[in-house]
Order: sequence, then C-alpha cells, then structure tokens
Amino acid sequence: MTKIGYIVGSIGSTSINRDLAEALVKLAPEGVEFTEIAIKDLPFFSTDLEVDLPQVVSDFKAAIEGVDGVIIATPEYSRSIPGVLKNAIEWSNRPYGQMSFSGTPVGVIGGSPGGIATAAAQQHLRAVLGHSDAIVMGQPEGFIQVTPGLIVDGEITNEGTKEFLMAYLGAFLGLVGRVQKANA
Repeated sequence: MTKIGYIVGSIGSTSINRDLAEALVKLAPEGVEFTEIAIKDLPFFSTDLEVDLPQVVSDFKAAIEGVDGVIIATPEYSRSIPGVLKNAIEWSNRPYGQMSFSGTPVGVIGGSPGGIATAAAQQHLRAVLGHSDAIVMGQPEGFIQVTPGLIVDGEITNEGTKEFLMAYLGAFLGLVGRVQKANA
C-alpha cells in the first residue's frame, strides 16, 4: 500500500483547493491510500516554542514522515502562498536540522477561478520546498482553473480535467516509486 499525505494550503471550509484535493483522493488508483495532513491547528511559528515542541507540531511532523509522498494543494494569496501554509512548512523544518520533508516526494498543485490559476504561488512554494530538501515533482505542473460546476460532490465533471488529474497522479506516484526504489 502506498501512503500519500495531502496538505490543503487554505484553512477555509469552502476552499476550492480542499475540493480539488478531495477530488484527487477519489481519483486515486487501487493500492493508494490518502490521508490529510492538517495545518489549521498549528500555532504561529516561534523559536520560543521549540524548547518544548507543542504536541500538534510533533504530530504534524510525524504525519509527513509517515507517508511515502505528499501532495500540496495551494491557493494563491497576493501572488504567493498563504501564510498558514508557510507557517506549516516552517514547523516542518524545526527544530533546526530536523526537516520533515527531507527526501520526501512532493507534488504541488492548485486551483483558482483565475486563468493562470496558482502559478505564482506554486513558484514560491517550490522554492520553499527546495530549501526544505523535498523532492519536488517538476512535471506535470498542476494549474487548475476551477470554473463553476467543475467539481461537484468531490467529482470532476470535465473529462479533460479528469484525465489531466489522473495523469498528474500517475506521474506523482511514479516519482514516489522511483524514490522508494532508490532508498531500498
């Protein structure tokens, strides 16, 4: 069983990217198990808290370290990643030298009503993940324009988008498999 974690870069209950992540979960092939790695309860990052790491931070780090790969579905806020997502990544890198994403395959995807979707946010996220020593999937890039009715009850209604997302998952799972083989 391949275990994939997913992080939604927005904590809003009506997040387009939550819908996108849940649709990806439904498209997962047999033998792949998805689990959400939640970020909403993480405290604001502070080095003061590293002395006695909060349990929610330890659990978050363990969740990343306990999966074979992570997909991050991020919105774009002010041409970058949301603060809550950056905060989560900061925690994943702490305490110093204990980077939870190190060596982990990571897929970056995002949805937005706009035509360029989340291109700027994904560029910034890739840079941050590079510092975190993640193995970030380069292609295909996942810029999804979420139009009304594209995702209904967790299902993708557009065949072309559905085929793209299935190919995206296939490429990501291929990366995960290559990393697992290299680490065996």
